[in-house]
Amino acid sequence: MATSKRASQRRAVAMSEEEVEAYLASQMKVQVASIGRDGMPHLTTLFYVVHEGRIGFWTYATSQKVKNLERDPRVSVLVESGSDYFELTGVSIQGTAEIVRDHDRIREIGSRVAAAMAGVTDIAELGELGQDTVEKQVLKRVAILVTPDKVASWDHSKMNILPGGGGQQ
Repeated sequence: MATSKRASQRRAVAMSEEEVEAYLASQMKVQVASIGRDGMPHLTTLFYVVHEGRIGFWTYATSQKVKNLERDPRVSVLVESGSDYFELTGVSIQGTAEIVRDHDRIREIGSRVAAAMAGVTDIAELGELGQDTVEKQVLKRVAILVTPDKVASWDHSKMNILPGGGGQQ
């Protein structure tokens, strides 16, 4: 009985596909877990964008996460927010990382990430200096796109409207 109630509560706080898309589009930071050589998770936080329906970010080509993903493309990513229990919201994705080495695609994804970090919608709004900075980074970085295999989501604000849900953990 308790298991059934917990499963029901999990379903009640899960986000719809549309809610997941809107939530991911509204956030900027993603926690990325790759698998180290010794099998231990390697966890980092990066800025991201949703690119062609997938989490996309760029990082230095020589970084540990890239070395890990070259060995094993399995990845878990987490986008989360909230500071109070009934504000906790998140999307966890288990999937496969595609390492993008094509400079045009790296530029496209990196420009979108840089623009989002600066709070603008287009890299052109950063002017010549911003565009030059991105261009220099393209030569040092790769882009990563995460193809989801499994998606889990939660929005604990929905618990306040559940019958008997307020205050339960």
